[in-house]
Amino acid sequence: MLSNSRPNIEEDTIARMTAWRHDFHAHPETGFEEVRTSGIVAEVLDRLGIEVHRGLAKTGVVGTLRNGDGPVIGLRADMDALDMTEISDKPYRSTVPGKMHGCGHDGHTSMLLGAAEYLSRTRNFAGTVHFIFQPAEENLGGGREMVKDGLFDQFPCDAIYALHNFPNLPKGTFAVKYGAAASALDTFEIVITGKGTHAAHPERGIDTVLIQAQLITAFQGIISRNIGATDIGVVTVTQVHGGDTWNVIPETMILRGTVRTFDAAIQDHIEARMNAICASFATMHGASISLDFRRGYPAMVNTDAETDRARAAAEVIVGKEQVQLLDHPIMGSEDFAFMLQVRPGAYLFLGSGESDNDPPVHNPRYDFNDAVLPTGAAWFAQVVEQELPRA
Repeated sequence: MLSNSRPNIEEDTIARMTAWRHDFHAHPETGFEEVRTSGIVAEVLDRLGIEVHRGLAKTGVVGTLRNGDGPVIGLRADMDALDMTEISDKPYRSTVPGKMHGCGHDGHTSMLLGAAEYLSRTRNFAGTVHFIFQPAEENLGGGREMVKDGLFDQFPCDAIYALHNFPNLPKGTFAVKYGAAASALDTFEIVITGKGTHAAHPERGIDTVLIQAQLITAFQGIISRNIGATDIGVVTVTQVHGGDTWNVIPETMILRGTVRTFDAAIQDHIEARMNAICASFATMHGASISLDFRRGYPAMVNTDAETDRARAAAEVIVGKEQVQLLDHPIMGSEDFAFMLQVRPGAYLFLGSGESDNDPPVHNPRYDFNDAVLPTGAAWFAQVVEQELPRA
């Protein structure tokens, strides 16, 4: 049963969401260290008369709101910041050196708190809502840890929903992707051990700098020549470490980076090819090369029925013409994927852009757009009222 009346997020709730967002932004906490943030979340939920549970994945918080018999819906927001230095003159800029909310999780948390406030006040639903505030989405797998700690054993959900702001989509729009919506994330570290020597006599050593350059080039051949043109994969080297001075070829070089895929077979193939390339270059140069390939986040896969429902809720909030379907998944990764591996659900993208010049997420000048706080809160609330209708 679909509800066509948009939840009314009142002005006082919008003001509180904005205040929460600015406070979280000024006091960023990174993965599994969200002590202050989770404390505020728990305090707000408790004040709203929502049952509060703490401690899953160290700093996770789950609020439970029951209103009669009916299905159970889980709504999830992430709380953690990034290890980045903010460039901003905003009055609420980060007060913690080297940490900032560079991805908008301060906004996500505030929107879900706003939805909790609205639903606790109106109770225009029949069933149970679990408000899931997750730590450590960035790199550390807080979603995986919440699942391992028994999230869905303690708080069973018939379906789960989440969203993420997107500055590259116009404010007041949603984007929906059926099936695979975000890529798997694997990381790697390669240690090249050669023979250090004077830069004037490279023939007397084994040149690790040359080897690492050749490896980086060879890895790109995996994508262009070892997987199909219609398949998707990315191998990116993001760190190169080695050497201390101008006239010494270093004994050791270290490469680090990421691999993005959507298909397990392609994921396996890329890892196998990287191992083969490292082994062949080690033999060719007489060096030692070790590859540590670390499987990280799986691909995030939306289930069709729940994506239909999430899309319908978005159309009520912003209008059908403002909800677009994505032809391709994003190459970023999301650890909501771990929750979607064990429960059906959907993850939508909420446009937050004012212009084409808006800084992207993970940029030191990025700032969540407060104007979309009521839109996100209304979408969360609409999902509940739509899926848990009162008789």
